[in-house]
Amino acid sequence: MLPFATRLQNVETSAIREIFKLLGKPGIISLAGGFPDAALFDVEGIRQASQRALADKPGEVLQYGATEGYQPLREQLARYMAGKGAQVDPSGLIVTTGSQQALDLIGKTMISPGDKVIVEAPTFLATIQCFRLYGAHLIGAPIDAEGVKVDELEKLIVEHQPKLIYLIPTFGNPSGAMLSLARRKRVLELAVQHKVLVVEDDPYGELYFNAPPPPSMLALSKDIAGSRDWLAHCGSLSKVLSPGLRVGWLIGHPELLAKATMCKQFSDAHTSNLAQATANEYLQMNRMDDALSRVRPAYAQRAQALCAALKKVLGDGIDFSAPQGGMFVWARLTAPRADAREFASQAIERGVAFIPGTPFCRNPDHATLRLSFATSSIEKIEEAVARLKA
Repeated sequence: MLPFATRLQNVETSAIREIFKLLGKPGIISLAGGFPDAALFDVEGIRQASQRALADKPGEVLQYGATEGYQPLREQLARYMAGKGAQVDPSGLIVTTGSQQALDLIGKTMISPGDKVIVEAPTFLATIQCFRLYGAHLIGAPIDAEGVKVDELEKLIVEHQPKLIYLIPTFGNPSGAMLSLARRKRVLELAVQHKVLVVEDDPYGELYFNAPPPPSMLALSKDIAGSRDWLAHCGSLSKVLSPGLRVGWLIGHPELLAKATMCKQFSDAHTSNLAQATANEYLQMNRMDDALSRVRPAYAQRAQALCAALKKVLGDGIDFSAPQGGMFVWARLTAPRADAREFASQAIERGVAFIPGTPFCRNPDHATLRLSFATSSIEKIEEAVARLKA
């Protein structure tokens, strides 16, 4: 037996990846993954962008690059964030290999073994695994349809004095919840009051169905004195453009970015210059709005179809809140002693896959489950729910 690092004792193989191994069975309808629909990718726009990147400065984009990121893209991302109400200097962000790397860099730079970290309950599974790998003691903060309950969050801050707080305020994974404007401001006030870093993860904010969500906490920080010093913001093009590009970014205090850049040097030297240049050209081409105008209504229709089918077919057997954006419905089986893990096993046999809620929480409610509507047609969604009824 190889003498593996003791830190690996704190993490397990992703439950989602384990379920994906079962999806090769013929006829399976998957409500499991958190993937965007590949059929909605702006393939032609990305093709043009990559061709322009290679035609313009081929030697530069095929060469090693700066760890902080490809400078034209950093400037373009600063403009992109300004369009969402957040003023960011290009030097105030670094480009990462997806927002997942941004979270990993936060873990590396901020978390020592035994440090307490508050996360939403439930929260993103990969963040749980990442932070536990660095020895964090995770504390779950309760949420509702408006996101984290700030009164409960404040109690947890006072009790545990955490190293940081991790939130997905807009259409969270897996909850689908959207943090209200009032709560966003209150979280920033708590960060300043208690001098605790808040990490805002925002991969889904552009995927709203009707009215846009409240401004990000990054955008709101200009109105809460001192809050910018206690806020880190993670962004990504994965859910809105293409996960294959692996382009994300981290915005934060200069000291945090300096430490994160140093750790990134050890990790991958820099994010692919070709991917960064392609993303830069795409943003310059101003195709994002047109791409999102196709994605948003498609996801909205699928979410509506899933929620309508759940209500019609499963009725009082399942409880959930309809999301206002994103990719997920977080639900709970209402039968006494219901266990979504057992239900998931039976569902696979009926030809439908979803993710039990257990891995997303430190102290889980085993009756919960996550359903993703992003990659299935309305017809398949309705058939999947019929199979769940069976």
